[in-house]
Amino acid sequence: MNRLIRITKPEDVFPQYRNTPISMLLEYHNLNREFETYSQAQMLISMCMDNRKHLNIPDNFAFILRSGGGNLTYSEFKVSFAVAIGNVKYIAIIAHNKCGMVNLVSKKAQFIDGLVEKAGWSREKAEEHFKHYSPMFEIGNEIDFVLSEAKRLRTVYPQITVVPMYYKVEDNHLYLITE
Repeated sequence: MNRLIRITKPEDVFPQYRNTPISMLLEYHNLNREFETYSQAQMLISMCMDNRKHLNIPDNFAFILRSGGGNLTYSEFKVSFAVAIGNVKYIAIIAHNKCGMVNLVSKKAQFIDGLVEKAGWSREKAEEHFKHYSPMFEIGNEIDFVLSEAKRLRTVYPQITVVPMYYKVEDNHLYLITE
């Protein structure tokens, strides 16, 4: 975890992100910066669908995409829309600790049983569903995943600043990651 940089004052933000929507996100969320008014999104934020996370940001500040693990692999069209139509030039990809998309195989039985018992699926259908989709959504280690996802998106959108971040559920803070 020594790759995580806690943001406790504006000067903690990496120099290349100062005075950008990235620093604003960190200052709003971690430092309780007074909200400004926005009429259009300044950035795109990708974060996990986990219900334990909530960002402290003003209305209209960002497009927000939520998916398991913050994985944007199957959301490129939405990202492209935010870039092409929404004019965003910054993307924050936020992973978090204790993510349910880590080690999905350990949740296989619970996943299948849950679909059978709660959704009325047949066991065979639930097993096939898990078998088909779990490899697509397994993220492995949260920090390694968010770093690789940022690297991947930088190749897809070379003129967009893509920043990997980490959210600690225990303290509700965003961290920058040393790459």
